[in-house]
Amino acid sequence: MSKNYSILSICILFLLAISLNAQEVNVTGDWEIKVTTPRGERTQDINFKQEGEKLTVTMQSRGGEVTGEGTVKGNEIEWTITRSTPRGEFTMTYTGKIEGDMMSGEVQMGDFGSREWKAKKK
Repeated sequence: MSKNYSILSICILFLLAISLNAQEVNVTGDWEIKVTTPRGERTQDINFKQEGEKLTVTMQSRGGEVTGEGTVKGNEIEWTITRSTPRGEFTMTYTGKIEGDMMSGEVQMGDFGSREWKAKKK
């Protein structure tokens, strides 16, 4: 009986450690993001506010400020922003992986395909 409690205790501690590790990722703060385009790299300032898995995003660019929402699940991040353009609304969805103060992934740019991006915390 004592052996079963020991195994159960080890399993609980292991699951607790995994759970705490998954919650440690927090991207809140100012970042610099670079998107690779056919015309070279484009750099923007971006601010993330994370509450649990919920993410609020504010991006700065030549076209002005735009906000969006997304999620952080473990070390995976995803957010969507929609820009107003003379041709109408343009939606971009960013997906990627977080590694400490760096992250990278792809952005789906509406019907114009996808591009690679990388970001570094300021």
